[in-house]
Parts: sequence; C-alpha cells; structure tokens
Amino acid sequence: MDNHTLETAHPPKFIAVEGPIGVGKSSLAKKLAASFSCDLALEKADENPFLEHFYTHTNQSALPVQLHFLTERAKQWNELSQNELFSTGVVADFMLEKDRLFAKLTLTDEEYKLYDQMYQSLAIQTTKADLVVYLQAPVNTLQSRIRKRGIKHEKNISGEYLQKLSNAYTEFFHHYDSGPLLIVNASDINPVDNDEDYEQLLKHICSTRAGRHYLNPLPIL
Repeated sequence: MDNHTLETAHPPKFIAVEGPIGVGKSSLAKKLAASFSCDLALEKADENPFLEHFYTHTNQSALPVQLHFLTERAKQWNELSQNELFSTGVVADFMLEKDRLFAKLTLTDEEYKLYDQMYQSLAIQTTKADLVVYLQAPVNTLQSRIRKRGIKHEKNISGEYLQKLSNAYTEFFHHYDSGPLLIVNASDINPVDNDEDYEQLLKHICSTRAGRHYLNPLPIL
C-alpha cells in the first residue's frame, strides 16, 4: 500500500495492538506508526523492576509487578486519552484492560482485592481505541518468537503460563464489544516480517470501522 493509498484510506485515529507475550505487538505497533506517520505509545515493560524476579518466583513478585504495571499503564492511558484527539493519530501496543486480565491470572483473591482498591482509586480515563488489532498465535509460536528476541528474563516463561495467558486473551476478546475489533491469525500470517501479509493487514485496518473482523490465511487447495 503506497503513501497515496494510506493518505486516502484514513486509518483509525487511535489503534491498539494486543495479544499474548511474544506474539509481536510492539514490532507491529512500531511498523504501523511509521506507515501512518502517527505517534507511537509503547508500554514500558522493561522498566518494571519486579518483572525479572516474577518469572522465577511468581508467587513472591506477582503483586508488586502488577501494581507497578497498573500505575504506569494508567498514567500512559491517561496521557493518550488527553492527547490523542489533538495528534495526528496514535498506535499503542497495549490496552488498559489487559491489566486486569494479567492481575486475575497471577494474583491470589486477597491480592486481587488490594489491586482492585488501587485500581478504583486511580482517576483512569475511559477513552476507547478506534480499532483494536488482536494478534493470536499458538504457544509453540509464542515460545519460538520469545527465544528469537532473546530477552534474558523471558527465558523463564513457561509454556503453561503462556497457555493460560492465551486462554485469558481468547476469553476476553470473545466478549469484547467496546469497539471495532480485528482478530489476526499471527501464526500463519506474519505482518511484521512479511511484506505481503503486512499490505493485507493495512487494507483491513483502513477499511474496518465497526464490528468484529478476522484476518486468516486462505486454505491451500
């Protein structure tokens, strides 16, 4: 898709890319922001001081890692909500709703009560993305991509945890109805590394204005 096509297609102003760890959210968000000449908002996972310990001692670090993510994501989301209407557009590699998804997955009942109290105490803006791009991939694909990018603390992420996380995402988006949703099979379609797949994705993004849509490869006959 050339620049003229992108200019006339008018992509959604606020795009959020979501999916489990290793699926390619950040890489795709960077590529989309460059294509649409808009702002990029990346969550700062590498700045969480508790994250590395979490992957080796989950029970000990789940609450501090989640509270740190909550405060940082809430701050970023509030900034997006305040600024995106006045910008040339925004692509983010996270949704604020993902925070509760991770919290429910990792926290005990008592810890979640404390987390929820803190969540309720934050003045979080409720601006919704104009389009959510949800990337799906099986656990073996996620593990392969995690190994490929070689982040030290991620080597301890178990397949069991990734499966639970993938299931939680599937459940969340099964009920998602807050706006347009594009579900992408990111296992057989690789819009980050494959130009043809990326062009196909761009066309879907620029044409999706309402409802739930799917981007899957055509079967080989």
